Amino acid sequence: MPENQSSRPLDARMLRALAHPLRMRMIELLQADGPATATGLGKRVGESSGTTSWHLRLLAEAGLVEEDRERGNKRERWWRSTQSATSMRVADFIDDPDLAGPLDSFLRSVIEQRYQAESRFLSELPRWMDQWYDKAVFSDVRLSLTPEETAAMSAEVDAVIDRYRRDARPGDHNVIAHWSAFPRQARPEETG
Repeated sequence: MPENQSSRPLDARMLRALAHPLRMRMIELLQADGPATATGLGKRVGESSGTTSWHLRLLAEAGLVEEDRERGNKRERWWRSTQSATSMRVADFIDDPDLAGPLDSFLRSVIEQRYQAESRFLSELPRWMDQWYDKAVFSDVRLSLTPEETAAMSAEVDAVIDRYRRDARPGDHNVIAHWSAFPRQARPEETG
C-alpha cells in the first residue's frame, strides 16, 4: 500500500465486495498488519488458502486489494490493501434497494469488528499497562443534538483524526480510534 494513502470512500461495487464478514476481516488484517499471502491470511482467519484466495480475488475486482509485486514469486502471491481505511456515507446507498442487504451486512460487520478489537485489547491489558494504563479511552457520551449539529461534530472529529495521520515512526503503536454518532429512540414517555 502506498504510504500516506488514507481513507477512500466506498462505491457500490466496493460495498458489495465488503458485504461479507470474512472479507471484512481480511481487509482489516491487510490494513493493520500489511501485505500477506492467501495462506498466511487463511491461518489467521481459520480458513483454507483456497477460500482466502477466492475472497482476495473478489476484493481485487472491487479495487480494495492488489497484488504486491515487490514480494513473492509465481507460486506465492502477496496481497496488500489499496487504502489504509474506508469511509462511507450511508445516505449514498440507503435509497438503492439492491444495496440494502450489502449495506446491512457491511455495517453489522463494522460493529462486530469494533467489538472484537476492544475485546482483544481488554484481554491483552496486562501487556499494555506500563505505557497505556491512563491513555486508552473508552467513552460513551450521550448528547442532545440536531442532525445538523451531529454532522458538524462528526466533521470536526474527522478533521482532528486527519491531523494525526502520518507514516509510522519508531516507538509508535497501532492505535485504533472508533468513532460513531447515531440517534437513540427515546422511550415513549420521554417524547412530547
